[in-house]
Amino acid sequence: MTATEQTTPQARVLVVDDEDSFREALARFLEKSGFAVTEAASGMQALTELKRERFELILLDLRMPGMSGSDVVSEALDIDPDLAILMLSGASDATSAAICMQRGAFDYLTKPIELSNLRNAIDRALRRRDTFIQNREISSWLKEELAARTKELERERQKLQQITIATLEALINALEAKDPYVIGHSARVAALSATIAHELELSDDQIEMVRTGARLHDIGKIGIRESVLTKQGPLTPEEYDHVKDHVTIGYQILAPLTHLGPIISYVRSHHEHWDGNGYPDGLSGESIPVGARIICAAEIFDALTTTRPYQEKLQPEAACERMRLLAGNVLDPDVMDALSAAVERRKTLVFLSDEQNGFH
Repeated sequence: MTATEQTTPQARVLVVDDEDSFREALARFLEKSGFAVTEAASGMQALTELKRERFELILLDLRMPGMSGSDVVSEALDIDPDLAILMLSGASDATSAAICMQRGAFDYLTKPIELSNLRNAIDRALRRRDTFIQNREISSWLKEELAARTKELERERQKLQQITIATLEALINALEAKDPYVIGHSARVAALSATIAHELELSDDQIEMVRTGARLHDIGKIGIRESVLTKQGPLTPEEYDHVKDHVTIGYQILAPLTHLGPIISYVRSHHEHWDGNGYPDGLSGESIPVGARIICAAEIFDALTTTRPYQEKLQPEAACERMRLLAGNVLDPDVMDALSAAVERRKTLVFLSDEQNGFH
């Protein structure tokens, strides 16, 4: 057995030609060469055979009555996209044969056909077919592997994020425990921020990021002097500038944790103002991350509706009325509208205790 014969053992070939003697001669040659051969005398018969049985290759005459070989090519590949097609044409049909190749045929041979050329063309076509199938299978496997690895990495990222957030929340709880006036502040701001994000019809993923950003928004106060944080009276200009540093300190703490994504920018920018007069970067309008705009409003609302050393708490409706004066300068007007809608429908905070609860 020759090397070429070994490449195509028992390949199934469909020979399609309306000339009986030519078709039968091809079939005898191919059977002697080790192929399993089926004959068809017309294009319609060929399509019927393709629907009934699977073939690796079809030898297809270009000129046949009723349905030409060029018409058969597209329909044959619709039935079996892996089918290798060799066109058989007269010398004057080269252009039509080339069109068939554009439609998906592998090659064409010109009659009269040299049997050695035929065998070589069949072997090339079958090897090319096998390569296409193998490449598709490899591509499919790679896609499956990539998808599985992507899912695994996402699970690892989520697990890491959960551990990171839990650790940071513990630090925030410890920080807030030093001042009875701010105990639960971050949790309340997180709950309200998520409610506002829902009112703004953000996606579930965005809502969760806003919630997390709000939970961590004051992490930078770890770097602020305790004497300043717990001071009962007004802050001096120097002390106020020191407190303002908490946003950049928070950013520096979170920046290496790149898996937190936009949450980091929410923490940095939650004291930016709609009109550009906030800090630390003087951002304005929609250049401020939406999560930061939401946290800004939620934090002001919480400050107004909880008892502080310098003020008595307001009822939620009164707090919204006062905050309306800030819309368009400090606050994003759309965020303010969403906050008001939440208050009106009592979609508000889940407070840590009834004593801290502004309303139910």
